[in-house]
Amino acid sequence: MVVKTSWSKVAGWYDELLSGDDTYQKEVILPNLLRLLELQKSERVLDLACGQGFFAREFSKAGAKVTGVDISAELIALAEKQSEKTIHYYIGKADELDFLPAGQFTKATIVLAMQNIENVNGVLGELKRVLMPKGKLFLVLNHPAFRIPKHSDWSYDEEENIQYRRLAEYLSESRTNIDMHPGEEKRDYTVSFHRPLQFYFKALAKNGFSVARLEEWNSHKKSEKGPRQVAEDKARKEIPLFLLLEVVKNV
Repeated sequence: MVVKTSWSKVAGWYDELLSGDDTYQKEVILPNLLRLLELQKSERVLDLACGQGFFAREFSKAGAKVTGVDISAELIALAEKQSEKTIHYYIGKADELDFLPAGQFTKATIVLAMQNIENVNGVLGELKRVLMPKGKLFLVLNHPAFRIPKHSDWSYDEEENIQYRRLAEYLSESRTNIDMHPGEEKRDYTVSFHRPLQFYFKALAKNGFSVARLEEWNSHKKSEKGPRQVAEDKARKEIPLFLLLEVVKNV
């Protein structure tokens, strides 16, 4: 059965976005992920919530045997169209991976997708099942301490010439509809869930994972010349956009 998701309507837009040369996915997340994954030839890697296959293709180029799963049929169609046949794609829910055998993968990735998934414990339970003993999950999130939908934004102090992050909430969990075309007449929304850091650490521990590494990644971009350039560039260096958790299956 094909499931229509909030990402189905924006599949084409997302594919076009990732085709650019100056994206966070390409310039920040990918090189850091490849550094940490240390992919070995022919090792089995699961790219969960793989979207249109951007990361799956890069993992395959590095020599891994890659399986990609996404709930959006539209995104999987784009992934299959752009990928080598050696990558196996499936349409499926991240918390229902019954089509995958147990203990198959050495590593798994979820890149900027866990915040769009409601049943986190179900996802982690399935990952525990499909990962080999001591298998690793690499979880990349929009940094939950600084990027809280509708409750955080950039502010600027004119007197001090400082750009800073303003937070209205953090510990409270929330669900938000995100307008994918702000300022335009077209209205397509995706769903984003905010959870504080302690939520993820507790959920990982509950499902038999231990956190082995935490990294925070900032923006690679630079401001154009102007009165706020120095403040903006400093803020980019000091306040991370993304959080990486490398976690290990306990047994």
